[in-house]
Amino acid sequence: MLFKIKWLLSALFLSLFLKKIRFPTYFSFPIFFMGLNKVSIGKRVRIFPGSRIEVHGDGEIIIEDNVAIGQSFHITSASKLVIGQGTVISARVFVTNIDHEYGEIDTPILEQGLKIFETSIGKNCFIGMGAAIQAGTKLGDNVVVGANSVVRGDIPSYSVIAGAPARIIKRYDKLRGVWRRTDAYGVYIEDNA
Repeated sequence: MLFKIKWLLSALFLSLFLKKIRFPTYFSFPIFFMGLNKVSIGKRVRIFPGSRIEVHGDGEIIIEDNVAIGQSFHITSASKLVIGQGTVISARVFVTNIDHEYGEIDTPILEQGLKIFETSIGKNCFIGMGAAIQAGTKLGDNVVVGANSVVRGDIPSYSVIAGAPARIIKRYDKLRGVWRRTDAYGVYIEDNA
């Protein structure tokens, strides 16, 4: 209970710097932040210790209501990046909408430009520990991401994905009311059940 009071006080203090925050919210003080005035946090958001939150240039981060984020979370944004309501993000997850240019072989990568891609996480998603949500990823609603997965691309709603690179392994079949195995393209595999 004492840690919740500490986190509430941290959230109150950080509200001075954030673009928007709705209470009640628990926000443990991040270990690194840049551009907090471009971060909006909804109601009942829980952000555990060790987060790194970076907003570059015209970027914006929106964390909708009732999102839980585990420790050592790292997020970077140079455009609008939304985490949908009801999403659970486990520890050590990385989310970005930025890639570095690397085309000029004799120029250090940090001296080259950035490539910015639309990235979003839908509502009621679950992202497993250690996953990387790369620039250009669009997770639909109710997507489950396996631990340590590396995700890039459009993932349809009601999918389970895993691997590096992540592939669809299950989808929810609304007609049958069950999760069913699929091939890597999301096509149901006939099972004997």
